[in-house]
Amino acid sequence: MSNDVFRKSKDGAFYFVLGVIGLVVLAGLGAAFYMEHYGHVVTGMTNQIVWGLPHVFAIFLIVAASGVLNVASIGSVFGKPVYKARGPLAGLLAIAMLAGGLMVLMLDLGRSDRLIIAMTYLNLKSVFALNVFLYTVFFTVVALYLWTMLDRKMHAYSKYVGFAAFIWRLALTTGTGAIFGFLVARQAYGTALLAPMFIIMSFSFGLAVFMIVQAVMYSWNDRVLDEVILHRLKNLLATFVAAVLYFTVVYHMTNLYFAKQTAFEHFILIDGGVYTNLFWFGQILLGTLAPLAILFHPGLSKRNGWIVTASMLVILGAFAQLYVLLIGGQAFPLSIFPSMVESSSFFDGQIHTYSPSLPEFLLGMGGIAAAALITAIAAKVLNFMPDDKHHTVSH
Repeated sequence: MSNDVFRKSKDGAFYFVLGVIGLVVLAGLGAAFYMEHYGHVVTGMTNQIVWGLPHVFAIFLIVAASGVLNVASIGSVFGKPVYKARGPLAGLLAIAMLAGGLMVLMLDLGRSDRLIIAMTYLNLKSVFALNVFLYTVFFTVVALYLWTMLDRKMHAYSKYVGFAAFIWRLALTTGTGAIFGFLVARQAYGTALLAPMFIIMSFSFGLAVFMIVQAVMYSWNDRVLDEVILHRLKNLLATFVAAVLYFTVVYHMTNLYFAKQTAFEHFILIDGGVYTNLFWFGQILLGTLAPLAILFHPGLSKRNGWIVTASMLVILGAFAQLYVLLIGGQAFPLSIFPSMVESSSFFDGQIHTYSPSLPEFLLGMGGIAAAALITAIAAKVLNFMPDDKHHTVSH
């Protein structure tokens, strides 16, 4: 099969799109320089809310990078031909999104040149240091996985490397969830439930991203995705979205069981202002119920445009969910002395405020653009277009 991901007749449009994406990356880098030069005082972050909007973008990209690889794992590890044809594209997206997410993370933290210390002096007692190790190995394993899928001479090793990638991606997402699960300095965190919750979130976010990218590639090449494949992918996405809803309900029900968490749950679910609105209207309504309604509708679920719309809604819901969890979790104060009133000059016992700034948003968008840039260039050079001609598609 020839590499027709980007046809020569559309080269002009491709390079124009590539230029626009590149400008967004430059805007993100400029925003990072601006924040590095003037300090985080130019952002909405404070000493109370130290993880801002860039972290929401970074965590989304990292979690989705792990989840998008699930498409390849279903093909290689579980032997499903339809998904195997999509393995190379899934592997490419995994590397691109993780690179974009880590770019945002490092530039937002500041002093990114100090990363070499975290890489060379591994502190096994730090979950942050362990994640640096997980990210590094993930790049290596997925690169090897791509090699076995793209090189016919290496096809025999694809299943074994794919199994290793499957296990490692679970470990990576568990490590990301453990960052919050091990953090007891905030009421929203400090629960082991966050690790499996992040895993199922990665399945949902990653598949939604994959379906959008796949739809763009098929549309660019004037091709139509087989209805059977579309049906399988949309059913799988619906299952993952429903599973995220289940874990969300269990998370909040678990918190409501403990008296010390009642105030936090009241803040998020009822009286949290922007966080409450994002939870009910962003995460639950737009990001969960609306996509499920589309994906299970007998008519709309058969139309590619509506399925792409559902995938976009899932991604919007993902950002709302991460914003509520990350920012809302920091905004609510830690109950150090239950049943007692705290008051000091350090804002003890007070709800903290946060307003995202333009540089923070530009840095986050720069990370997404970086992932898109890597994907577009790689797809131009190599053949990552899903090829179903050599795979049996059955009902």
